[in-house]
Amino acid sequence: MSMTIIEVSKNTNESNMNLIRRFSRKVQETGVIQKVKGKRYNERSSSKLTVKKATLKRLAKRKERDRLVKLGKVVVTVRGRR
Repeated sequence: MSMTIIEVSKNTNESNMNLIRRFSRKVQETGVIQKVKGKRYNERSSSKLTVKKATLKRLAKRKERDRLVKLGKVVVTVRGRR
C-alpha cells in the first residue's frame, strides 16, 4: 500500500475541533480507510501446490483409516443417528 501524507495546518481563529474535523474530512477523501476496511477480511487464495499437497495428505489419511477399519482396529461411529 502506498503511503499517503495528509497535512493540515491550523488557520488563524480556528478552533481545535474544526481542525480535527477538517483533517478527518481529508482522510476520508483520500479513501485510505475504505481500502483498509475492504482488504481486512480478504484472504489470499492458496497456491496450486499447497492445495495439491493438502489433497494428497487427506487422501492418504482416508486410505489409512479405511485400511484400519477393514482390519477391525478402528470402530466406525455414525454421527447423528440414535
